[in-house]
Amino acid sequence: MMDTTIEPLMVDLPAEIATGRFVLRAPRPGDGMLLNAAVCASLEALRPWMPWAQAAPTPEASELECRRMAARFIKREDLPMFIVEPGPGGAERIVGGTGLHRIDWTVPRFEIGYWRRSGDERRGIVVEAVTRLTRLAFDQLRAARVEIRMAAQNAASRRVAERAGYTFEGLLRRDALGVDGKPRDTLVYSRVRGVEESA
Repeated sequence: MMDTTIEPLMVDLPAEIATGRFVLRAPRPGDGMLLNAAVCASLEALRPWMPWAQAAPTPEASELECRRMAARFIKREDLPMFIVEPGPGGAERIVGGTGLHRIDWTVPRFEIGYWRRSGDERRGIVVEAVTRLTRLAFDQLRAARVEIRMAAQNAASRRVAERAGYTFEGLLRRDALGVDGKPRDTLVYSRVRGVEESA
């Protein structure tokens, strides 16, 4: 039998992916100020869902996190990406974050996570990013399965999954801890090869 195991370090991935209006790109050194501005502007909206958004980070902490994410991307341990809106003169603005996480290269299986900057509601930013990232997972990474998971109370995240063509699979009761440290329910959506991957 031929060995079809994927060696993650040999996976070629573009550092930037155009979605149409935005660019998905891997974090890199020097992104700290851009990330800090986006997170600090969005704390109130992110705090109920994101453990890392409970307090405003310092610019230095944001820069360190960017470098850590860049290292994980290079090693293919995690594939975080910023959703970047290009501006005049080469300026950039981070309008959100996404990525392929909880990777199992043996399947291969990925989970998409996302967040959006406050003030950029109703622009379809996250749906556009998730749709493009889903195509990358199936077309270039040979995904058998791509998941989106969210807290059962996160209605906005659920709408993104549904608009991006994901199928609701079920409710995992008391599956994870919320930001308050208490058990919470998790909703699971997916797209799988041979069913929804071409939707």
